Amino acid sequence: MRVVDYLTPVSRDRPRMPDGYGVPVTGDGLLEWCDVEARLIGASQYWLATTRRDGRPHVVPRWGVWVDGRFWYDGAPTTVHVRNLAGNRACTLHLEDGWKAVIVDGTSRPASCPGVGLGARLAAAFAEKYADRGYEPEPDAWEGPGA
Repeated sequence: MRVVDYLTPVSRDRPRMPDGYGVPVTGDGLLEWCDVEARLIGASQYWLATTRRDGRPHVVPRWGVWVDGRFWYDGAPTTVHVRNLAGNRACTLHLEDGWKAVIVDGTSRPASCPGVGLGARLAAAFAEKYADRGYEPEPDAWEGPGA
């Protein structure tokens, strides 16, 4: 189990684009943080961007859950993104919607064993999203050696 801690303080901004692209220069229409979190909680697909040791970017679609203000996801140590994160914990998480973009910059780290309470909430959140795809972890799935 890994966790993404987002950068604080939270800031909302727009991309810097050349004139003529139609990107507003005011904050009108930017999502409030509560709306961003609602979208992070409700999403079933996330994109996680990391950086390879040679500097090339790597982007991978991920299943995960947003619980307690953090993104929780599984990732074997042999996957490219986890190997990338071993050398550089910086990452960017974003959702699929390009019209109401949600992009979260942060760092990823191996999570400590969540314990029974948090483990139960994580398992329930994963099952709610992914049971129809065959993923229903038990509350203790992330406990003990090899978890």
